This record gives sequence, structure tokens and C-alpha cells, in this order.
Amino acid sequence: MTDELRCKKQVDGLDVFLDGYRYCVMQPCLDCGQVRKVRIRNGKSESKRCRGCSAKVRWSELLGDKNPFWKGGRTRHTQGYILVSVPNDSFFASMVFRRGAKGRERLYILEHRLVMAKHLGRCLQSWEIIHHKNGIKDDNGIANLQLVSDDRHKQITLLENRIKRLEGKVILLEAENVLLGVAHEARDTRVDF
Repeated sequence: MTDELRCKKQVDGLDVFLDGYRYCVMQPCLDCGQVRKVRIRNGKSESKRCRGCSAKVRWSELLGDKNPFWKGGRTRHTQGYILVSVPNDSFFASMVFRRGAKGRERLYILEHRLVMAKHLGRCLQSWEIIHHKNGIKDDNGIANLQLVSDDRHKQITLLENRIKRLEGKVILLEAENVLLGVAHEARDTRVDF
């Protein structure tokens, strides 16, 4: 092959030169036009694209269900909610937000909002709030979801927090009663000599 390249002064219409021990050509990228040094293998240039453009093409080929690590478009939000990926042409696209690196952004909807929107048969407004009745953020069954206004959600949250505090106090008082009962029994059963 090297003899063929020595005789052949051009590959793909570009001048061949020796860089160290490798034959190369100066070739523009197919996408951006940036001229760069490209190695020749088997009488042809090794790459038609620069590294940046080649990476973009590879990333676009690995997006979504083409990626071996694809988990069905579901991911977890930092606050514990489930996010669901939706296509651009989805009926619910007006409810999405973008997530991911620039150029590789995906459209996501909070799953509990999507479940309620499908149940109602319409897109939700940004001011409409979906409340998880049992407080578990990733339990998105329709029986656990409730559509409420912001004011109503604040009231529910305040009441739920108050109930939790009072339940905690009840547990402490019950434990205190048990300890007092044990101490009282111990004092009554004490034998004096």
C-alpha cells in the first residue's frame, strides 16, 4: 500500500504528504468546513468530519431509545418527582420543560402532571397544582393525585405538616406515659425491710 501511495500523489483530489511515518492529507470537514490533517488508510482518508462534528453525529445517533442505556424516558428529579420524556409533537408538549446539555436537550414533563392531564383529557395550566394525597412523590396513580389551586395546596400542606407534628407529640406522650407507669409500678411494688 505504501508503494501505491508513493506513486499516487493525491487521494480524493487532495495532496498526500508524509507526517512522521503516516500518510496524510489536509481535508475540510464535510459539515463545518474546518481544514484539518487526516490520516490515510487503505488508500482513502480516514474521516470525512472533524472531531466536533463527528461527536455531534454520534450523539444524535445515540439519543433516546437508540442508546443502550435508555430507561424508557423516565428519570428522577432532584426533589424526588418522576420525569417522563415526551416527543416534540406530543399533545402535552405545552407542559414540558427542557433538560440536558445544549443541543442535546430533551423535553420532560413531571409524571404526576402528565397522569392528571391524560385523566382530564387536556393540558394543565402552569398555576394548576397536583397534590400527592399520601405524600409519596413517585406514587403517581390517579387515585393518589388531586388537582388543587395554589391556595388550597398550601392549606393542605400546612394541615398535613401539623398532623405529622401532633402525631409525633402523641408518640412521645405515649412513651412518657409508659415510662411513668413503669416507674409508678416499681415504686408501689418496692418492699421495705
